[in-house]
Amino acid sequence: MPTLVHEFAWPDRVVIGTVGAPGARTFYLQVRAGAQLVSIAMEKQQSALLAEKVDEILDQLITLEGNPFSVPTGTPIELVDNDPLEPVEEQFRTGAMGLGWDPATAQVVIEAYPLSDADVDPDDESVGQDGAEAPEMLLVRMPVGTARAFTKRTREVVGAGRALCPLCGYPIDADGHVCTPPEL
Repeated sequence: MPTLVHEFAWPDRVVIGTVGAPGARTFYLQVRAGAQLVSIAMEKQQSALLAEKVDEILDQLITLEGNPFSVPTGTPIELVDNDPLEPVEEQFRTGAMGLGWDPATAQVVIEAYPLSDADVDPDDESVGQDGAEAPEMLLVRMPVGTARAFTKRTREVVGAGRALCPLCGYPIDADGHVCTPPEL
């Protein structure tokens, strides 16, 4: 069965966003080009690591003599995207990811694949009757400025979760926390 590739060569929008309240958020990588919109679920740690690694690639490219790809050191103001996610229809939950650089187009390349069959719940309705899902993947190519804006927003979204307990460092739930001293 051929792999269904959701490909975005020059996307209009690439963002990480969340649905739900802090402590119960689901993270999504959402990509749009014209009318084509794909949202894939990710773990918070995957989102944070993706932003970190994209920044590492961009920072390494800056060190090349003459910065031949015109990689910005910061986020271009015209590319800042603080808008909420568009309506989310989850395409798949992300398992493995790949990250690379295409010097021919000066773009960061992200590949995302669904969780492996071993991780799929046999009662999941998206799994076909023969127990196999149609293979699919997301392929996104981002210009360097868009990639910088992507990492900035992702770091902000990841950091906007629950407050951390000053005593133990773990997140404080909305209904309280074991380390929180009683109010006087």
